[in-house]
Amino acid sequence: MATVTPAEGARPDPRRWWSLGALVVSMLVLGFDSTILNVALPTMAGQLGATTGQQQWMADAYVVVFAALMLPAGLLGDRFGRRLMLIAGLGVFLAGSLSGSLAGDVHGVIAARAVMGAGAALIMPLALSVLPSLFGPDERSKAVGLISAASALGLPLGPIIGGWLLGHFWWGSVFLINVPMAALAVAACVFLLPETRDPASPRVDAVSTALTATGLAALIYAIIEAPDRGWADALVLAMFAVAGVLLTALVLCERRRPRPMLDMGLLAQRGFLLNAVAATLVMFVLSGLMFVLPAYLQAVLGHDALGTGVRLLPMMGGLMIAAKGAQPVVARFGARGVVAAGLAVLAFAALLGSRTGVHDGYGLTALWLSIAGLGFGFSVVPAMDGALGALPADRAGSGSGLLMTLRQVGGAVGIALLGSLLASAFRDRLDVAGLPGPVAHGAEESVVAAHVAAAQLHSDHLAASADASYVHAMTLVLLVCAAASLVAALLAALLLPAAPPARRTEREEAPAVAAPAADAGQ
Repeated sequence: MATVTPAEGARPDPRRWWSLGALVVSMLVLGFDSTILNVALPTMAGQLGATTGQQQWMADAYVVVFAALMLPAGLLGDRFGRRLMLIAGLGVFLAGSLSGSLAGDVHGVIAARAVMGAGAALIMPLALSVLPSLFGPDERSKAVGLISAASALGLPLGPIIGGWLLGHFWWGSVFLINVPMAALAVAACVFLLPETRDPASPRVDAVSTALTATGLAALIYAIIEAPDRGWADALVLAMFAVAGVLLTALVLCERRRPRPMLDMGLLAQRGFLLNAVAATLVMFVLSGLMFVLPAYLQAVLGHDALGTGVRLLPMMGGLMIAAKGAQPVVARFGARGVVAAGLAVLAFAALLGSRTGVHDGYGLTALWLSIAGLGFGFSVVPAMDGALGALPADRAGSGSGLLMTLRQVGGAVGIALLGSLLASAFRDRLDVAGLPGPVAHGAEESVVAAHVAAAQLHSDHLAASADASYVHAMTLVLLVCAAASLVAALLAALLLPAAPPARRTEREEAPAVAAPAADAGQ
């Protein structure tokens, strides 16, 4: 059964909002898991004896597999059924969560996180690819907003629930909590979600899948490792080179196929490409904002994990307002103006956050977090809607996979580059004069490590220097985020189509894939 977009004037599927509920539950599972592990890592490190590098890979194994497999996952959904593959992804995620809760050592946890990443790679693009078959252009923006809000809801919920679980149960409970949630999502998809597929989609050939997975994995590995090893490290440079060779080979291979897995025609369509770039830049900035906040709230302001999660809620409030208001605002002013304005608001929020001082407290943070949520919602929701709206109907799965892969790469680059800036600025500003060499080296690793050293030495001076140094480093990161958002806003205002293009029929699709999209929305 081919994917069918609701035709103008046709009666919409009466179950579409119930179906959306199933997709929202699926995305909530991923959003929830994205932050809960950060709360559990210190406890797990103590009980499992994990080194710093092992702790890093507990988190990174998920990201590497997730980003590497999203493109093949979208194609699997197109060919074998998006509902079927979405349910399979939830099942894999459930199995990985269960094995993680039962793991007895660090390597078991890392392997479980990799399995969870494989399940997430199926869930994320396929949950989005179903939307065009359920909702017409007038409702799709609202649906995208609800999906985005469900995913973002996990940002504050993860630390809140994770902090509570760690206060009452063992560390494995942060994995076990995913099991009933994933099971609920499976049941919702089975009973509420219609099946859609494209039987004519290209086969999942082993060569293209291997090139995609290994190429993206090498790229993400290099990006993640570079801040710790250094950008000139031999292994990092080698992995960048390997990624370049593999991904170039993939593009050359796919260009020769009549129905490729990586559809280069999608990248030639202006509406899809520019909206995807805008969404990727938003993820770059958002990853920087979210990277600096937890350590600031916990180490500098002194809140625990549960308190940190609660204090991230203002961003959710701003996002929910933007998700609800994006559709009428886009209808009134056009997608181009709304995306550009949202990015400008995000730039203002980051600039306001850069004014934070050591003794400012939480009030200023709550204000700029709320504004950042508004900017995030008003920029990413219409940008993603525009990208999805530009996809030919039977390329929804592979196109959504490409879109989400670009967003994940943008987030990984943001964390790598901005994390490196944060670490180097903190290390350069921290005053470790007079400390023994090993103690000084440990204190320079992070603001949390500096506070641990200060407590052991009963040094108020070191603790104060750690706070001031971290706020200084956070200021630099936020200034870079503000500049990136402002540049993205200008590019969006100049280059984005004014309105999402009309979805093409199957008859029009073949020539459209081979040529740039028409400038109908100008």
